[in-house]
Amino acid sequence: MDWSRKELKARAKQVLRTSYWKAFLVSLLLAVVGGGVPSCNWNSDRGASINLTGMNADFGGISDGVGALILIIIIIVAIVVGLAVAAFNIFVIAPFKVNTQQYFKQASQGDVNMNYLLYTFGKGKYLGTVAAMFWSALLNFLWYLLLIIPGIVKSYAYSMVPYILGDNPTIGRKRAVQLSNQMTRGHKWQMFVLDLSFIGWFILGVLALGVGVLFVLPYYNSTKAELYVVLRQQALYDGLSNPEELNLPIS
Repeated sequence: MDWSRKELKARAKQVLRTSYWKAFLVSLLLAVVGGGVPSCNWNSDRGASINLTGMNADFGGISDGVGALILIIIIIVAIVVGLAVAAFNIFVIAPFKVNTQQYFKQASQGDVNMNYLLYTFGKGKYLGTVAAMFWSALLNFLWYLLLIIPGIVKSYAYSMVPYILGDNPTIGRKRAVQLSNQMTRGHKWQMFVLDLSFIGWFILGVLALGVGVLFVLPYYNSTKAELYVVLRQQALYDGLSNPEELNLPIS
């Protein structure tokens, strides 16, 4: 099944005509939770920077034992903070991303219920979602360790995982990744070009004090959801999946 950027964007615009501000709120929440709001740059690197030169000078005036103890404490704190951030990404941001993608996917079908923002936190959905999102992220990370280009390619291969989990949170981590790979096969270059087509909009958003990016996100998210709907339909047609597996009504 062929698809074009023009068709996907036209469908996204049609959806947003009646639900733009809901889409804006969902996109804003995802940006805030995921730390992607341009105006929310807390300059954490600058604030957390350590003047090692000054520390070395200070350590010269105290015993080596005290200096070593301070260094150990700093390392422990850094490890704890790193683990906390990783846990937040795994157990909060990842399932919330699935929730937002579920909203946009359902919005493409005319269902703009904001309750989808709590979708994966329901009984029987959360653990499967967390496991599958972690698994796809881990695989993608390993590909990036190999080389940048394969990592980018695999990021597109795994990009349908959140949408698949929205359809069936209990599908299983390996099956979610497998199906996403199958859905995107032969489409990755078009998906890359689709993303490139939004660069102009995002540049304009950045020029508008960065806040303008937030107003582009609903358009971008809606278009990507339309893409999933098309790829899902193709997967069903090709026999890669079936309505039962994706919890879809049998026509």
